[in-house]
Amino acid sequence: MVKFGVGQPVRRVEDERLISGKGRYTDDISFEGQAYAFMVRSPHAHARIVSIDATDARSAPGVLAVFTGEDAKREGLGIVASPAADMLKNPDGTPIFKTTRHLIAQERVRYAGDTVAVIVGETLNQARDAADLLIIDYESLPAVADTAGALAKDAPLVWEEAGTNLAYDWSIGDEAAVSAAMKAAHHITRLKLVNNRIVVNAMEPRAAVGVYDKARDHYTLYSPSQGVHSMRNFIAQFSLKIPVEKLRVVTEDVGGGFGMKTFVYPEYPLVLFASRMLGRPVKWTADRSDSFLTDSQGRDHVTEAALAFDKDGHILGLEVQTIANLGGYQSQFGPFIPSLAARGMQVGVYKVPAMFNRVRPVYTNTVPVDAYRGAGRPEASYVIERLMDKAARELKLAPDEIRRRNFIPASAMPYKGGASLPFDSGDFERNLKDAMKRADVAGFEARRAAAAKQGKLLGLGLSYYVERTAAGMSDYARIAINGDTGTIDVWTGQQTNGQGHETVWTQFLSSRLGVEADKIKVHLGDSDVLPGGAGTGGSKAVYLVTGAIGDASDKMIDKGREIAANELEAAKADIEYRGADGEPVFAVVGTDKKIDLFAVAKLAEGQADVGELSGDGEYNQKGNTFPNGAHFCEVEIEKETGVFKITRYTAVDDFGHILNPLIVAGQVHGGIAQGLGQAMGEHAVYDNDTAQLVTGSFMDYWMPRADDMPSFDITYNEIPSTSNALGVKGAGEAGTVGAPAAFVNAVIDALSPLGVTTIDMPVTPQKLWSVINSSRAAAE
Repeated sequence: MVKFGVGQPVRRVEDERLISGKGRYTDDISFEGQAYAFMVRSPHAHARIVSIDATDARSAPGVLAVFTGEDAKREGLGIVASPAADMLKNPDGTPIFKTTRHLIAQERVRYAGDTVAVIVGETLNQARDAADLLIIDYESLPAVADTAGALAKDAPLVWEEAGTNLAYDWSIGDEAAVSAAMKAAHHITRLKLVNNRIVVNAMEPRAAVGVYDKARDHYTLYSPSQGVHSMRNFIAQFSLKIPVEKLRVVTEDVGGGFGMKTFVYPEYPLVLFASRMLGRPVKWTADRSDSFLTDSQGRDHVTEAALAFDKDGHILGLEVQTIANLGGYQSQFGPFIPSLAARGMQVGVYKVPAMFNRVRPVYTNTVPVDAYRGAGRPEASYVIERLMDKAARELKLAPDEIRRRNFIPASAMPYKGGASLPFDSGDFERNLKDAMKRADVAGFEARRAAAAKQGKLLGLGLSYYVERTAAGMSDYARIAINGDTGTIDVWTGQQTNGQGHETVWTQFLSSRLGVEADKIKVHLGDSDVLPGGAGTGGSKAVYLVTGAIGDASDKMIDKGREIAANELEAAKADIEYRGADGEPVFAVVGTDKKIDLFAVAKLAEGQADVGELSGDGEYNQKGNTFPNGAHFCEVEIEKETGVFKITRYTAVDDFGHILNPLIVAGQVHGGIAQGLGQAMGEHAVYDNDTAQLVTGSFMDYWMPRADDMPSFDITYNEIPSTSNALGVKGAGEAGTVGAPAAFVNAVIDALSPLGVTTIDMPVTPQKLWSVINSSRAAAE
């Protein structure tokens, strides 16, 4: 076996390059003669643009051009599209109202941060200084920011053309069956909760460099993305209105994406447009204020839910009613996230005979909301796991017991029944049992008593999450063997944002071809190389790309067998490739006659009809995978201050067959930290009257630090998925799905002696102090 094979916890091949400063991010890319763009943002959340006078700005030192909405309209620029809007219908079957998001605002702005002008200068400072010379006359209009309040009869309308702030009314499930279940129930647990809005805050801000080649009438965009092909297609089709072959998109290293860097933003086609108009490369890099004001944001749901039980604590039915905030415009996949992305996930890992979920997304004068790590599934899991804990307390059952009574058993796999998810595999009770042992649940009451003696409250929270990873799409790969250098190049349609893709693809190909890792080079992020790519998101990369690489390597091997057969004077049918045995050779079956892979590649290069030893692969994943696991969180709270500390965090996850335990651990750690960050303090707060972002910088927006996190105890039960050949299940978003409910349930458990039964995220020390003191006052 090769040293770098599948299943081994090897260190990431990309790390040495990245941590030694050799990474190449978009802001590192510059061209001779490059100009710089500055985006002028609206200070108003809702206003009519009466006029823009750019005379002084255009004559400012170093300014090359000033573009306004009128210029964009005159030049025929298009829009930032939301293809997800086409996936949804109104209850009567008609298409939903589609918002129009111009690249530069025309006539009206709909959130503070909307782009109203682009200034291009010889230097960034010159372009920025010229913004102060723009004279923009706004007519301020009433604004709305509150999610549930957007449906009030007197709420200001974001889109007057729509006649309402309701974007659409969507539902799934059997409402009549759920109504019957509620009527027949022995007990109903009801819960109203808020899933708070967050700012993504990727370490690397967004950036773009646009280069137009007049001779070829061709554009090239350099930008951090989560997939170059969809970005190319949407910009070409909707924004620039050009054939896709006229645009190339290149993404090099990316410093975090989390869903947010999937999407087309106005700045990307605008730098391409500016480059064409000026005949020079044009570069734009966001500052952190841009990130707060213009990056898509996440979550922001208000939900009311009810869970019906029979007398034995078995679930009869589930009803979930959610109002979801879309912001001022439909983002690329914004309408999809609270509805179709999360469809049916509210049932979790339980036997649920009937479920009804209604979602009413609304427009507000806030930054558009779209996918954020987990994209609808964390929101769904949070609902059911909060409900299960509240029900356990009301039914006087232990949190683990109520879950056991309702788990879909391993013996029932594959499972399909009622409103439950169609699981292909899983052993939920085993994971829970193992997690309880590792979390020392049996010893918790002793720890609680010890904390009480110190004047502290201690709580234990459980969340049993499930995630549904993406399927129904294809990805592509290409492999080429270089006989001169003895190396292998592999290209894929995915895009790493820090997950370790280069390492995993290297491991997989190393095992498959029997070649050491240092001979393999992974290439990502060039829309000209492959016919397409699914992009990174939905925790689908590992099975899509390994499938595509597997197909490409099979085709390369088949081509190599023919060349080897000629060289070894044997029939092609008698030639085998021994890479799986750790020997990269073609050999005659049952003999010691063989030829090295790279020698075959050298022969191919000399044959005009072959040219190179290579293979092009494609893979389509039809079935979802369902990563799942039991997460326990233990939280200690100081009664007098509300200051809290997570003292333990335990997770037992099922990700199917694990290709690299070290990388999976990194993904789980990061996901849990992100989920806890939302639960503990992250919160994008808007003023309800002006719709201004109050938490618009790190001075006001809380971010988790390393010392806010405990040491995570992470283990796995590898229960293979049957939906793909490797038996893998996605792991990239799982921690974010499981962590929020585990933490909040722990907090409520700690506060339960005070009579507290619910609390909303974010759970801050100030909020805890207030709740504790209010409970004391009520008891007096």
